[in-house]
Amino acid sequence: MEGLFFIFIVFISIIAFFMFMYFVPVGLWITAIFAGVKVTIGELIGMRIRKVPPSVIVNSLITATKAGLQVTTRELETHYLAGGDVPNVIRALISADKANISLSFKQATAINLAGRDVFEAVQISVNPKVINTPKVAGVASDGIQLIAVARVTVRASIAQLVGGAGEETILARVGEGIVTSIGSAKSHKEVLENPDKISKLVLSRGLDAGTAFEILSIDIADVDVGANIGAKLQTDQAAADLRVAEAKAEERRAMAVAVEQEMKAKAQEARAKVIEAEAEIPKAIAQAFLNGNLGVMDYYKMQNVQADTEMRQSISGSGKGSGTPNPQK
Repeated sequence: MEGLFFIFIVFISIIAFFMFMYFVPVGLWITAIFAGVKVTIGELIGMRIRKVPPSVIVNSLITATKAGLQVTTRELETHYLAGGDVPNVIRALISADKANISLSFKQATAINLAGRDVFEAVQISVNPKVINTPKVAGVASDGIQLIAVARVTVRASIAQLVGGAGEETILARVGEGIVTSIGSAKSHKEVLENPDKISKLVLSRGLDAGTAFEILSIDIADVDVGANIGAKLQTDQAAADLRVAEAKAEERRAMAVAVEQEMKAKAQEARAKVIEAEAEIPKAIAQAFLNGNLGVMDYYKMQNVQADTEMRQSISGSGKGSGTPNPQK
């Protein structure tokens, strides 16, 4: 029994030792003391309880202290609990201090919490960044298309990093300025002879307003001649006008065909009325016989006149639609 009790006591002691070493990082506390950073054991235990890694806070505090920065463990803990990157902020503050860039701890934490890499922003402020624009196509007044590529040199604006627009806005504004500059040229040759006119015009427009960057320079890297857009537009317009004219001509032809068919219908209608009227003649003759208005001799005379008329038409050829009747026959 005594042996089991001794083993149990040893086991509990080992567990207690490791728990003590976990909650009380003595090694880290000693490192802080030798680095000249004032951190108490109670603060380290409090970090463990608040689920804040003491090594991150203490190492960042040592780095900041050695660099001559004045920060406290409370500020670092607050930024960590807010979801910030404490080592990144400390590196950014050190870089800004060495480069004589005004950057406070509050600004750095705000930039970091806004989702931007504050250390990279400080680096861009020290070493300007070159952004290559995609190919931007513009059409000069003479209808010739020009395709330009520009290099935009920017420097991060620390004051505008929170709430300022990013690189996409810079590229969009520069592209708009290039298109406007090319479009205002009377001839594409002017742009090819002096491509710096594009950069001067674009740079003078203040395109970096409201962005997180300051534009230092805009350089035209390449200008290529594209298609003759003016001639293509004229060709397309001529083809469109031709199609409109053909459509109108087809409309007029259809109207003429409709009128022709209408006239044919009217002619058929008139011919039908004539035939109908001719069909009434025998009835009228019969009625005249019954009423005594027409005698037999009168009927025979009418038949002779009709036969004589048909003979004359046959001789003259009027029945076939050729020539005119001869009055002497």
